[in-house]
Amino acid sequence: MASDAGRKQFWKRNVSRVPGSIQHVYGAQHPPFDPLLHGTLKPGSKPPTTPVKLKKVSTFQEFESNTSDAWDAGDDDDELLAMAAESLNTDVVMETAHRVIRNHSKLQERHKLQEGQVVEKESPPQIPDLPPAVCGDSRLVKSVSDSNTASSAEELRKLSWSGIPKPVRPITWKLLSGYLPANVDRREGTLQRKRKEYFAFVEQYYDSRNEEAHQATYRQIHMDIPRMSPEALIHQPKVTEIFERILFIWAIRHPASGYVQGINDLVTPFFVVFSCEYAEEEEVENFDVSSLPAEALQNIEADSFWCMSKLLDGIQDNYTFAQPGIQKKVKMLEELVSRINEQVHRHLEQHEVKYLQFAFRWMNNLLTREVPLRCTIRLWDTYQSEPEGFSHFHLYVCAAFLVRWKKEILEEKDFQELLMFLQNLPTMHWENEDISVLLAEAYRLKFAFADAPNHYKR
Repeated sequence: MASDAGRKQFWKRNVSRVPGSIQHVYGAQHPPFDPLLHGTLKPGSKPPTTPVKLKKVSTFQEFESNTSDAWDAGDDDDELLAMAAESLNTDVVMETAHRVIRNHSKLQERHKLQEGQVVEKESPPQIPDLPPAVCGDSRLVKSVSDSNTASSAEELRKLSWSGIPKPVRPITWKLLSGYLPANVDRREGTLQRKRKEYFAFVEQYYDSRNEEAHQATYRQIHMDIPRMSPEALIHQPKVTEIFERILFIWAIRHPASGYVQGINDLVTPFFVVFSCEYAEEEEVENFDVSSLPAEALQNIEADSFWCMSKLLDGIQDNYTFAQPGIQKKVKMLEELVSRINEQVHRHLEQHEVKYLQFAFRWMNNLLTREVPLRCTIRLWDTYQSEPEGFSHFHLYVCAAFLVRWKKEILEEKDFQELLMFLQNLPTMHWENEDISVLLAEAYRLKFAFADAPNHYKR
């Protein structure tokens, strides 16, 4: 009984709501169904301004007559109920995901055409230091420049969910992570103060890496960094030095967890994105970092430290003793997959493949080892736009990621071959479009299962 109650608490995140009830879930190109906007009022009629008491009815026929319109569902209701009645098979999921992406692409093209017509009539806004390509999504650029209020910050999250243009990605990530304040006037002062604070930590703590109490931590960091990717970037001495400082300072300032293998991979996306502010090369991961000015490198290092710290604040139980956060998330993933694709789940059980054997790394490294770096950056655009993106939404992404390989998984009939495949998935040639489809599918799962513990239950 206790385990059943625990499972329900996971699926029903808000116990005050009815399981399966339709909720607003932020992050999709098409907002969820809102019953308040799809009522059954006839055109021209006014809703009652005061509660109306029903007359007492004496027979079932009178009751039926008085309430006959209560179940008149509109077109949207029929569509939603039909969708809920479908079984969650791969064809349905992929069809929906592709439809979301196609519709989003059409909307983006329409916005670009409309904005192009406006630019012909009016002079373009002055956007300093941004190439012409950025002006194609001027709404996001404007939101970055003007996000002084909570509403504009929310608008920034909505615009960033489907991907952030490369030139404005650095400042957008700093805003979305909470490192930079929304108020434009306070940003420069905050940057200067936080960068000074970080290098004060370096001066205070970094020399202690040679002390006996911290030698084991520093040695582990020093061993892990050369194993990271991309090799062309990580093996540069200047980059290795920067990563060692970032990870050691974080470990010293977070004694509850200290340094744990996997945290090192979470620095790379921030470092690469923030390097784009100073490097003109298209592929920054192959760029010679030592050619950048010393001040630029210091800024990149400090900004990467603070944004990584913000990320880890939300998932620190992943890295405390015995890593209970990861253990819990892997168990949640197993339960979720058993509901959305029982065939894949039973195949893994039949061949005695445990979810911890392949999904532990997915949770520990946030899929940075499973997809190319360019795809990780695109994935993190959405994670930072989603409430609890790196903790809660990541679970649905992992479920969609596993089911994505259903055909290949079912073809493997041997434990060793199946496990090797799951630990080395063929994503080398993935691009942003593949990540967009994966995210759309993950959003569908979140919409179907969030706050609904019994939805599609076995």
